[in-house]
Parts: sequence; structure tokens; C-alpha cells
Amino acid sequence: MTSPAYLPELIDLLPAPGEWTEADYYPFSERGRLVELSDGNLEIIDLPTDFHQLILLRLSSALHVFVTARKLGHVRFAPLPVRLWSGKIREADLMFMSSAHASRIGVYWGVPDLAVEILSPGTAYKDREVKRKEYAKAGVAEYWIIDPEARTVDIYEAGKHFTGKDVLTSELLEDFSMPLAELFTQE
Repeated sequence: MTSPAYLPELIDLLPAPGEWTEADYYPFSERGRLVELSDGNLEIIDLPTDFHQLILLRLSSALHVFVTARKLGHVRFAPLPVRLWSGKIREADLMFMSSAHASRIGVYWGVPDLAVEILSPGTAYKDREVKRKEYAKAGVAEYWIIDPEARTVDIYEAGKHFTGKDVLTSELLEDFSMPLAELFTQE
């Protein structure tokens, strides 16, 4: 398939790599695109798989019920830009913001208390290494990595690794628990 003749001219209207700003980024994210801004670059996120979305649905539902019943704060999921600092905007799969930090919520979110990433094909390095360091630098209290293939959950700040018949718990969300078997069932 050949590109339309106007495509090079259209591309010339966009910022060059390394020159993207937040003002350039937001029109893309506001159209529901899964994109992130990092070091002046627009990064396109892989589309989630069905199993990814099923895990996200289960976890976000469980967290929402838990957080709402206890009036602890707010739970949201992507697409929702999260501004870690000037020029660094990420799209965590799932986020929690405590009531104590509700002032960080505007049209978009500031640094959440909890960020969750569900690995997709091709995102493991970025999620495990790059985003882990960025979320830590920004002050995210807990960062969870969910690996659908390995059926594991890692909470980096707590040094916890959940697998098999374990029950997912959180130091940040005291008394929250969810059996991994429930999270990863294919039904």
C-alpha cells in the first residue's frame, strides 16, 4: 500500500523528534490516542490485548469498590494522561490517587499514589526499567507490574512478587486483597 501524496507535507507540520512539547502532545491525547510524551518525543503505545483488558477490568473494578467503600480516593484507567513532571507524560493502565492528594487531579492527573502497568508484547523493558525509574523519581508510592503471560504481579517499592496461588496485597491500600487466580482466570 502506498502512502497518500500529501503525507510528507502533513508530516512536515508536526514537531521533529525531540521537539514535542506538552502543547503539541495534548491534542493527540485528547482524541483518545494512547500516546505518551517523553524527552520531547511522542511515543505510541501498543494497543492492549483482550486478556490485558480483562485483567484491567477485574483489577480496576476491585480497586474501585475497595477505595470507594472506604472513601480513600479515586481510581482511574487509561487513556488518561498522567503528568509526572514538565515534559514527561505517561498513560498508566491503572492509577489510584488518595484523597489526601486529590488536589493533583485536574483535567488530567498529576503524580498518582499508585500506578499499575500491565505488560503487553513489546512493553516489558519500558515498563520494568524506564517507567519504574520515572515513577519512582516522580514520587509514586507504589508501582505494580502485572505480567499476563507469567501470571505474576510485582510491587517494586515493597519488593513483593506475587505468583500462582498468592493473594495480591498492598502496603499503600491496607486490607486490599485479590487472589491472583481471580485476576488471571480466562473465564
